[in-house]
Amino acid sequence: MKRRHILADTLLLLASMSLATAAIAQKSGGVLKRANDENPPSASIHEEGSNIVTTPFVPVFNNLVDFDPAKKLNRQNAIVPELATSWAWSADNKTLTFKLRRGVKWHDGKPFTSADVKCTWDAVTQKRDAGWRKSPRKAWFINLKEITVEGEDQVSFHLGRPQPSFLAFFAGGWSPVYPCHVDGRVMRQHPIGTGPFMVKSFEPGKMIRLVRNPNYWKPGRPYLDGIDMPIITSTSTRHLAFMSGETDIYTPSATLYKEVKTKLPDAICEVGLSYAYTQLVMNPAVPPFGDARVRRAMVLAIDRDAVVKTKGAGLDRIGGELMPPPEGEWGLSKAQLAPVPGYGPDLEKRREEARKLMREAGYGPDKPLNIVMSTRDAARYRDVTVMILDHLSQIYVKGTMKTIDSAIWSNMLYKHQYTVAIRSRGQAMDDPDVSFYESFFCKSPNNADGYCNNEVEAMIDRQSATTDPVERKRLVQEIDMKLQMDGVRPTITFAALPYCWRPWVKGYVPSMNNQFNNRRTENVWLDK
Repeated sequence: MKRRHILADTLLLLASMSLATAAIAQKSGGVLKRANDENPPSASIHEEGSNIVTTPFVPVFNNLVDFDPAKKLNRQNAIVPELATSWAWSADNKTLTFKLRRGVKWHDGKPFTSADVKCTWDAVTQKRDAGWRKSPRKAWFINLKEITVEGEDQVSFHLGRPQPSFLAFFAGGWSPVYPCHVDGRVMRQHPIGTGPFMVKSFEPGKMIRLVRNPNYWKPGRPYLDGIDMPIITSTSTRHLAFMSGETDIYTPSATLYKEVKTKLPDAICEVGLSYAYTQLVMNPAVPPFGDARVRRAMVLAIDRDAVVKTKGAGLDRIGGELMPPPEGEWGLSKAQLAPVPGYGPDLEKRREEARKLMREAGYGPDKPLNIVMSTRDAARYRDVTVMILDHLSQIYVKGTMKTIDSAIWSNMLYKHQYTVAIRSRGQAMDDPDVSFYESFFCKSPNNADGYCNNEVEAMIDRQSATTDPVERKRLVQEIDMKLQMDGVRPTITFAALPYCWRPWVKGYVPSMNNQFNNRRTENVWLDK
């Protein structure tokens, strides 16, 4: 017994020495520099839907829980505490209760309490008017019936039925806790959080500057004095900024990734999937896209392999609605998708079938279908749009591209103010409920083409309530396959996302299956 105690004491001492050494190695100070690709429409994460908002402003906030930031893959079995110290389900699996951390302060010095949690999700579900313009994630919480608080450090979410995914909704970049006492209009310009960094300035079109929160509730964090994020919309200028050392972290396009590795051999780069996938969206309310023959013909004409090779430099991947394996836990493999129209290997055979459908619908070489294809005014959108228009030209479609400013792009989709569009759809996490409820429920504001299928809604509810993970995956893949067979917003490719950083950036662990997560930056430090 005594020898066991000695061994345990020795191991404890060695562990303590290791932690102490690690702490000494980390340096405090310095300003991290990373470019933001576009001008954020606002700083309010709960009102927006793009990584141009989460990248600069996630460091301002905390969540109740988070995906373990030390792990490269965001998984539901790797959720760790943040503002919540613990959580527990009721016996009937319909009430989730969080115990909250005491002593946390908002950046303006006011205390964080359970009331802030309730206020945040009452606003998300639009039961409370917080001065927000919209709530894109409202559909996630269709099963949430009530939120109750007990004292300042406990909050409970009451569901209508069991829902295994529900805890994960609170992890990741799109689920920060907002202060109850700050109006939504303020949060759009100068957000107040509890996070490791505070907003020093937000100059639209120029620069976003964050500074260290000196009263952060995690002792010793963050290590950085601040983060400077110049807004650089030009792809080539962003590239040159990293190559010259003006920025420290960079997410190059797949086509520029090889140049980084060739010319900066000391740069550290890893390639993951961003959970941003390009889709062709057709508005069935605008003729002739109510005609199933036309929609199917356009699906058949797409050459996904060409998009992977050209736009994705061979790194992009082919999938359905959910991220394909191995990064994704739920999505369909390329082999499973082979029978789906538009995924088969014989491109010319597919296009001949598409031309036949177009002739049946009244179009042909002497009477092409003229379309205007809308897309967001960013290089990665424009490039794919040009390719897809070329593919469609092979089946009697004559199209022009219309670019839409990023600030109004999402609203245009919400209001269905387009005929045909190419969009890059970003999912908050690898979870079926997030995808299905946000994108395919009839009344969801993110249902970009008004798709409404009562049978599919029933299937979505059934998989959501299924507690057996094997059976749930079977149901999820059945839904995904049905959506792909029906040609509902056909997925073109899942975008590969190279993350590159200079060797002096330490403690940076990008997510390999989601571009919106692992953005807190509290563990990053500079060795220079």
